[in-house]
Amino acid sequence: MFDTLSDRLAATFKNLRGKGRLSEADIDATARDIRIALLEADVALPVVRAFIKQVKERALGAEVSQALNPAQQVIKIVNEELVGILGGDTRRLRFAKQPPTVIMLAGLQGAGKTTLAGKLGKWLQGQGHTPLLVACDLQRPNAVNQLSVVGERAGVGVYAPQPGNGVGDPVQVARDSIDYAKQKQHDVVIVDTAGRLGIDAELMQQAADIRDAVSPDEILFVVDAMVGQDAVNTAEAFRDGVGFDGVVLSKLDGDARGGAALSIAHVTGRQVMFASNGEKLDDFDAFHPDRMASRILGMGDVLTLIEKAEQTFSQQEAEQMAEKLASKKGQDFTLDDFLAQMEQVRKMGSISKLLGMLPGMGQIKDQINNLDERDVDRTAAIIKSMTPAERQDATIINGSRRARIAKGSGVEVSAVKGLVERFFEARKMMSRMAQGGGMPGMPGAPGMGGGAGRVKKQPKKAKGKQRSGNPMKRKQQEEEAAARREAAGQAGGAFGLPAGQQPQNFELPDEFKKFMD
Repeated sequence: MFDTLSDRLAATFKNLRGKGRLSEADIDATARDIRIALLEADVALPVVRAFIKQVKERALGAEVSQALNPAQQVIKIVNEELVGILGGDTRRLRFAKQPPTVIMLAGLQGAGKTTLAGKLGKWLQGQGHTPLLVACDLQRPNAVNQLSVVGERAGVGVYAPQPGNGVGDPVQVARDSIDYAKQKQHDVVIVDTAGRLGIDAELMQQAADIRDAVSPDEILFVVDAMVGQDAVNTAEAFRDGVGFDGVVLSKLDGDARGGAALSIAHVTGRQVMFASNGEKLDDFDAFHPDRMASRILGMGDVLTLIEKAEQTFSQQEAEQMAEKLASKKGQDFTLDDFLAQMEQVRKMGSISKLLGMLPGMGQIKDQINNLDERDVDRTAAIIKSMTPAERQDATIINGSRRARIAKGSGVEVSAVKGLVERFFEARKMMSRMAQGGGMPGMPGAPGMGGGAGRVKKQPKKAKGKQRSGNPMKRKQQEEEAAARREAAGQAGGAFGLPAGQQPQNFELPDEFKKFMD
């Protein structure tokens, strides 16, 4: 969603690098480029004005003028101000002291409230809670059935006593759901309310009545991140009509310009708490302003990547894998282990999204976006077509075995050969990293591979005295060389004795005499 904004900001900062000192004109030009980038991203005008004002004030102060690297300092300022307009610190859910905690979802029709209810329920279940989804959208056709299906897929309980499709009292359903949750020992109740295509009095009144009936601990406003600045207007109307405590951004994986995400927290004074960034129920997480700012500036999001890895990989599995890789040349690491690791990575989500969280990957964004996720499935099919012995020892895979494996997995023989070769290279690299060698081919620092330090250039051998091309000068050089040789001969001879003098009473050792016979 923020690709266009990220590209514009990257181009702006590139112009600053290499400058030892920034003039006022440089800062004005940078502020102008940032302003254009934000406006093109559909960020609300009041937010843009406040943001640029803060950046210019800080950039023109001693914070930048006295910095060793002014360009990096400007980037740091922009990053901190982005975190500020995105909400500052991460906002956590407030749970009731006495269960159940009631969370009410509000928003327009089409914002994704029903699907998000299932995502939130599954996320809370992963946090150790027992959530209950309540179907209070009784107007939209099949809304109740949709929530039931979503709840079943998420493995979360659903309370839907009314059929919906215009039948039933949503306020009564919401009120009864609290008693039901207490009976069934659900500690969180998520109330899915009805929406409209636009703001109207009936929608506001129904939402206010449900709010009064259940006294929610959290009212979350669900907004479609692809709507743009109009999402800010809708949020302000809900804030004034019903009130809400936090914002949930849905469809954050869309190709819209992201203005809603950058505007809504600053304009409404309510922080973004969650973000939905995909169609799967797992594509949902807490919203961290600092991490989102880091992504926008192309710095990646390593913390989220680590969290996903910790949720997927157990500590015991990680230690076992590290032991295998630390063995001699990593030979204990087999294709079975390789397949298990690959399947674990797939559980973390899209490979493209995972790579996008790494710093510096914005430079190869097009290649990442064009990755074919099915390649992982093809690799798995090749490995599963091997015999247990072949997976344990890939060195036995010869030509006939490759042909059989290729036929069994539906690929070319070259694909099998390429996979085995890549496996050996990957095993060698991971083994070196596990043993503290670092990445291969990266000389310079200890632990980074390629030797402990930079390879020094060999000093050039001194060239001998060149002969002159001038006959007269060359003759003079030859005479001087002859004189030097004669002087050297008079100065001393062999064994450090004067020239012409032989050593006296010199006898070879006994062990050498046999060679003289």
